[in-house]
Amino acid sequence: MIPLVHDFTDQTVLVFGGGRVGERKARRFAAEASVVVVSPDFTDGLAETHTAREATHETWSQSESTGPGIELVRDAPTPDAVPDWIDRVDPALVVAATDSEEVNAAVATAARARNVLVNRTDRAGERDVGSVVVPATVDDGTVSVAITTGGASPALSKYLRERLDGELAGAGAMADLTRELRADLKTRDLTPTERRETMRRVVRSSRVWKALRTGTTNARKVAEDVIGIETTNPSEPEHERP
Repeated sequence: MIPLVHDFTDQTVLVFGGGRVGERKARRFAAEASVVVVSPDFTDGLAETHTAREATHETWSQSESTGPGIELVRDAPTPDAVPDWIDRVDPALVVAATDSEEVNAAVATAARARNVLVNRTDRAGERDVGSVVVPATVDDGTVSVAITTGGASPALSKYLRERLDGELAGAGAMADLTRELRADLKTRDLTPTERRETMRRVVRSSRVWKALRTGTTNARKVAEDVIGIETTNPSEPEHERP
C-alpha cells in the first residue's frame, strides 16, 4: 500500500455502522466531507449531538444542508440493500463498520464493483484492491504526520502516534513561518539553491524552534537573525533540533 493524502472537500463519505468505530470514522471525515452514517443504532456520542432520521435505500434523499458534517440515518440494511445505498449516496469513500461480517463483505464487494474506495474495519492486516487504511495521525496546525502499519497492528500505530505527539509541537507554526520567509526570499536576488539552503537553516535551528514553542521571543526576528548569522559567519553553526 502507498500512503496518499486525499482532499474530501465537497465529497460524501458513507459509513455503515453507528458503533464506536463508526463514530470515530465519521468524526474524522466530517472535518472535510459530508458524512452519512447508516445504522439501526448509534453511540450516545452521536445520538446526543445529531438527530437521526428514518429512511431506507429507497426513500433517502440528500439533505438540504451541504458541506462538512454528519447525518444519521436509522436503517438496518441487509447485504442486498447495500448496493442501492451506495448508488443513492454516491460517495467518494465507503466505510464498513458494522458488527455483521456479511454486511461488511457486501459493502466491500459493492464498493469495488463501482470503483469506490472502501475502508473495511473488520479486516485488520487483510487488504483487497481498492481498500483504504485510515492511519493514525498527529496534527499541529497545517502539519500532519500519518502512521500506518497497513492494518497489521493498530496498537503500534497508536503507540507511535503518542510518541510523536510531543515532537511535533510547533511544527504548524514553523510551516507558517517558513511559508512567509519563502515568499520574501523569492523577491530577493537569490538562486533556488540559495533559497533552499536558507530555509534549511531556519527549520534546523534550535533557536527558532524554541521561539515558536515558548512564544517568549519573536520567532520571525529570530529566524531572520539565524539567516544573517549563518550567511555572514558560517563558522557559528546552528545545532539541529534534538
